[in-house]
Amino acid sequence: MLEFLRGRDVLVAGWGVSGRSLIEPLRDIGARPVVTDGGAAALAEAAGLGLDIATCTELQSADWSRFALVITSPGWRPDSPVLAAAVTEGTPVWGDVEFAWWVDQARIYGPVRKWLVVTGTNGKTTTTSMVHSILRAAGIASVACGNIGLPILDALRRNPGPQVLAVELSSFQLHWAPSVRPEAGVVLNVAEDHLDWHGGLDAYAAAKSRALYGRVGVVGLDDPVAASLARRSKARRTVGFRIGVPADGELGVVDGKLLDRAFTKAAILAEVGDISPKGPAGVADALAAAALTRAIDVAPQFVREGLIEHKVGPHRAAFVRELAGVEFIDDSKATNPHAARSSILGHPQVIWLAGGQLKGASVEDLVEEIADRLGAAVLIGADAPVIAAALARHAPEVPVIEVRAGDHAGMADAGIDEAASADAVMARAVRAAAGLARRGDTVLLAPAAASLDMFADYTHRGRSFAAAVAALEDGDIGRQL
Repeated sequence: MLEFLRGRDVLVAGWGVSGRSLIEPLRDIGARPVVTDGGAAALAEAAGLGLDIATCTELQSADWSRFALVITSPGWRPDSPVLAAAVTEGTPVWGDVEFAWWVDQARIYGPVRKWLVVTGTNGKTTTTSMVHSILRAAGIASVACGNIGLPILDALRRNPGPQVLAVELSSFQLHWAPSVRPEAGVVLNVAEDHLDWHGGLDAYAAAKSRALYGRVGVVGLDDPVAASLARRSKARRTVGFRIGVPADGELGVVDGKLLDRAFTKAAILAEVGDISPKGPAGVADALAAAALTRAIDVAPQFVREGLIEHKVGPHRAAFVRELAGVEFIDDSKATNPHAARSSILGHPQVIWLAGGQLKGASVEDLVEEIADRLGAAVLIGADAPVIAAALARHAPEVPVIEVRAGDHAGMADAGIDEAASADAVMARAVRAAAGLARRGDTVLLAPAAASLDMFADYTHRGRSFAAAVAALEDGDIGRQL
C-alpha cells in the first residue's frame, strides 16, 4: 500500500504537532521526509533535527517529480500556493489522517485497529472522551487521539498498541482524509463554522459527512443539518440519536433513561443523572458515544459504567465553584453560538458572560431562543457591541453590562493588576456577573465567540475566569441588585 514511498522524498507541509508525528513513520517505511513551513523558526527547528527543509518560495519553482507525496497539516487550505502547485504538477496530496489510515491498513505497527470517529461542530472532545471511558470500562485496549491532542500516528506507534481508536476529527482533517472507513462514525451536529476555509456550509457539511463512510454511521437527529446527512451517508448502516423518545433504529431518552433501540430491541444504557456534563448537550454526547460503542458490541452495563466514570474536561461546562448559592461554570470552549446555546439550555436561570470574536457568525437566533433564561448578561471582547445589540432587540428587559479593556475604574480597589489587561477585564466581568446573580442562578462563561482578540486561546480564557471566580467573596454576590 505504501511501497511507492520507499526510497522517495515526501514533503511534510506544516511543522506543527501533526507534522512532527509524520517523521518517524515515514522513516520506518523507508521514505525521506522533507519539511516545509511558512515560518522561518519552524524550518530552523526542523533543520536543527537533521531534516531536509524547503521554503514555500523555493517550492513554487521546484521539480515536483522528486516528491512521491505531499502530506499536509490539516489547517492548510487547498488553495494554499504549495498545495495548489503540487496538485498542478500531479503530485498527490494527503492529510496526516489519510496517511495514518494507510499506515494502519498496511500493519506497519501491528494489527489493524478499529476506528470510532467523532466529528461535529460542537461536542467532539466530550464525546470522544466518553467513548474512551466506555471502552476502558469494557476492558478494551483503546486510546483517544486525533484532534483531541494525541496524533493518530503516535497512538499507532504505542507498544502495546490499542485495539480501538477513539478518533476526534475536525472538518479540516476529514477534508484531507477521503479513504478513511471507520468501524463506526458519528456527525454530532453541523452549524456555521470555518466557512471561510471550506467556502460555504455545504462544503463544510460534506467534509463532516466523511465520518459516515464506514460500517456504521450515526447522526444527531435533533440537529437538522446532521440529520439530513443520513440521506447521503455511505455507511453500510446508518442510525440516529435524539434527546426524545427513540424510534426503531435510534437511541434516545425515555423517563430519564438512555435507551438503545438501534442495536437491540430495547436496552437501558444509563440514567440521565449519570451524565457529565449535565444538560441536553451532555446527554446528546453520551447518546452518540453509546451508539459508537454499541456498534462494536460493547454491552450496556459497560456503557453505563463508562459514562459514570467520565469526567468533563477543562473549560467544557466545567463546574468551578458555588458561592452563596450561585454556581459558576466554565464553558470557555463554547466558541460559537451553537455551542453557547447548548450550554445555556442546560441551566434554568443564567447570568451570561459572553463575547470575543464572532468570526461573522450571527447571534440573533441564539439570543431570541435563550432570552427567557437570562437573568443578565456581561459582555467582553471585540464583538461585545454586536451581542449587546442583539440583546436589545430580542431581550430588552435583560440587564447588560459591557466591560471594556480601557475601562479601569475600580481596578485598584479590586486589587487587579492593570498590566494583565485580558485577565483584568475578565476579573471585572466576573465581579459584575456575581453582583447581578441571585441564589439559584448560574454564572456561565459561554462566550459564543473565539478568544484570540484578548486571550492566548480558550484555555487561557477559562483559566482567567476560574482565577477570577476563586477571588470572589460572599459579599460579591448580588451586590448590584
